[in-house]
Order: sequence, then C-alpha cells, then structure tokens
Amino acid sequence: MNLDYSNSSKIFELFLLKLSNLTRKYEYMFNIHVASYASLSCAVPFSRSLLQRKRRRPIILVESGVIKNQTLCSLLLRAEYLALVDMFGKEGVRTEVLNMSFEKLMMVGDGGNSGKALNLKAGVISEWKDIPVELLMQILSLVDDKTVITAFEVCRGWREAICSGLTRLSLSWCSKNMNSLVLSLAPKFTKLQTLILRQDTPQLEDNAVETIANFCHELQILDLSKSFKLTDRSLCAIALGCRDLTKLNISGCSAFSDNALAYLASLCRKLKILNLCGCVKAASDTALQAVGHYCNQLQFLNLGWCENVSDVGVMSLAHGCPDLRTLDLCGCVLITDDSVIALANRCPHLRSLGLYYCQNITDKAMYSLAQSKVNNRMWSSVKTENDEHGLRTLNISQCTALTPSAVQAVCDSFPALHTCSGRHSLIMSGCLNLTSVHCACAVTAHRAAISTIPHTAH
Repeated sequence: MNLDYSNSSKIFELFLLKLSNLTRKYEYMFNIHVASYASLSCAVPFSRSLLQRKRRRPIILVESGVIKNQTLCSLLLRAEYLALVDMFGKEGVRTEVLNMSFEKLMMVGDGGNSGKALNLKAGVISEWKDIPVELLMQILSLVDDKTVITAFEVCRGWREAICSGLTRLSLSWCSKNMNSLVLSLAPKFTKLQTLILRQDTPQLEDNAVETIANFCHELQILDLSKSFKLTDRSLCAIALGCRDLTKLNISGCSAFSDNALAYLASLCRKLKILNLCGCVKAASDTALQAVGHYCNQLQFLNLGWCENVSDVGVMSLAHGCPDLRTLDLCGCVLITDDSVIALANRCPHLRSLGLYYCQNITDKAMYSLAQSKVNNRMWSSVKTENDEHGLRTLNISQCTALTPSAVQAVCDSFPALHTCSGRHSLIMSGCLNLTSVHCACAVTAHRAAISTIPHTAH
C-alpha cells in the first residue's frame, strides 16, 4: 500500500524512520511522502497510530525536504529495530555522501527470517552499528540534545558513532546532576567543538571543567555562564587544554581572578568573542592589558558591571584589538572620555558601544566619535557591500553630563543610529536634557508632516 501525501514534484531529501518490532512479519510497505509542514502534520499522527497497533507490520519510508518535526524524530529514536530507508538527493545537501550511505540500506522485506538480520541489496544490517555514521548524525542533528544523550545509550554502535561524530552539545536543559553528566560524557565526546553549559542553578564544579579541558581539545565555543562554583582551577585548565577557543562565555562567574583571566588570554589567542559580564574580580585593568596584548582577533567583549575597569584597561584593548566591533562598558563607572577617544581613534570597525551609567563621559567623547566617521572614511580603502562604516548602536543612558549638541553630532555622523519609534539604536534613557536629539529619518518625517499643513491666506 502506498500513502502519498506529496503534492509537489520537488526532489526530497532522504530521511530515515525506525519503528519498533517490525523485523518479523512484513506483509506490505507504507510509503509516506512528506512535502511540507502541512503534510508532515498528517504523517505524524499516522506514524503514532502505527506504533499503537497490535500488528505492527509496515515498513515506513519518509522522504522530506523539511525534516524538522521533533515528534517524528522522537518516534524514530525510540524504536527498537531499523525498518527501512531510501533516499533522493536534494539540491544544497551533500547528495553524493548521503546517497552512498543509503545505498547500503536499500532493503527488501524478509518475511521468512525471524532473526535480527535484514537483507539488503548491498549488504546486511545485523546490528545498529551498521547504520552509516553520516546517516545517524544527520538524524541526530534534527532532535534536541536530551534525545542525543538518550540515543547514546541505545547500543555500542550508536555510542561509538556519536562519540566520533558529535561536534555540538548543550546540557543547559539539565537542571540536576549536570556535574556528574559532564564527568561521564566529556571523556567520550572528544570531538566536541561547541559545548553549552549555561545554568540557572549553579551545578558545575572544577573537576567537571578540568575533565572537559583534558579530553575536549577541539573546543571552539564554550559557555559556562552562571557557574558560580567555579574557581581559578577551571580557568587555568581551559587555558591549557582548549587553546582553539574562539568564543568563551563566563558571565556571572564571580570567583575567577584577574591573574587566571590573564593566563587564559596568554594561551587562548584565537578568542573573538568574550563575555565577562559581572566578572568583577577577573575583569581588571591587568587582565584587560593581557587580553589586548594576546587576543588581537577579539571582536566582541562584554564588560558589563565590571566596576574595576578603568581607562588603562580600555585603552589597552583599543590599541591591541583593532578589529573590535562590539564593546559593552555598561556600569564601568571609572572610565572617562579617554577610553571613548581611544576606541574612536583605534577601532575603525566599532559598531556597538554600551556606555550605560558611565557618568564621567562628557561631550568630548561624543565629538571624538563623530569625528571618527571622517577618519574611518579616510583609512578605509575597500568597503564591502554589507559593511556600513560606523556605529549602529550606542547606549548613553544615564550619561547625564552630555549635551544635545554633542549627541546630535554623533547622530548626524552615523545614519544607522535611530531615535525614532521602533528603531531605537541610540538609547538615551534617563537623559531628560537630550529629548531634542533626533535621527535623520525622524527629522525628515517631521518636515514632511509640516509640509502637508495648508498655509492660510493673509
């Protein structure tokens, strides 16, 4: 029997669907062609109903260009036996690789065989480990990370495949025993490049991070935000074991010291994104001098509420990180105009600057930003299509020393800064004396409104 839900001639990407207890008595095959989310919603209840039937006879083939339904994927991973696969290439997908994988899995029903082995046109699938790694990883890329951990426990073959192929994992869903889970998984998932361990309630301890550093040497992205229990042991271990890091989030890790951060900066020199929000002890001028000296590729830095940061640290960043694009200095109450002037002169790619509650900032800093637009035009010899020069976001909320003329000069220099409704990228909350500052489009709209008012005859 063929059940065709497809109303499109589009060539679909092949997808694998497993159902439980289907290897003994095959009487016919169901073919479900899924072409869109609408048809997928029809296929999912149908698949679920099959699992509930007493006689589970069909093999199900799913071909889909939109394989993103988690219910369908969950059915797939909870099954006990492989049912069937077939595949059509889809433009934009690794067609040759996937076709090669699926050629191994083209099967014909073997009603006389009551064992586990399934006959194929090109080989036999006798164990789960015979499923090609590329296919398994394609499936796992469509489900949540909790399901990946479940799949890891299915059998040795799947365990080996996931260990060798998994590159991204998030355990932020784990509300209990995250530390134990990391200790168990890190030695196995040695190919991880992205690891998200964000927590609402602190769970991670130093021994878990040390295990990560000892085994996951290919990590490029690591999120340890809100890990209040971690100490310098963790940061030093990361520095030694994860030198390819390009993105590190340790926001809220208040126990780290500036010496440990400086040590990490000296070894992890590929860092492009660094979040230190709330790291009051770690984010000192000493640490920022090390970051400016070693991490010359840095593009994003969050120093929000790091109240020990002063002009010395920010100026070191400006001189050492010329590609800096986003810098959040909100709550850094010690900085003055000198920091902003250094950034304006030394960081031509700066697009976002947060100065919330930096009350020592004056008009001098604003005029230096406005002048930087002219300087950057002179320095830039090549401008790509999507590379609009200058600030796109500026937060000067609670900077009460600023005057309208200086802020208007910045707004006029950077057309991407908006004060108009719905496009607030020039943020001035708490600055009641700046209400007269308007972006170019707001002024244009105001002039257009005036021009429509009829003139009365005299």
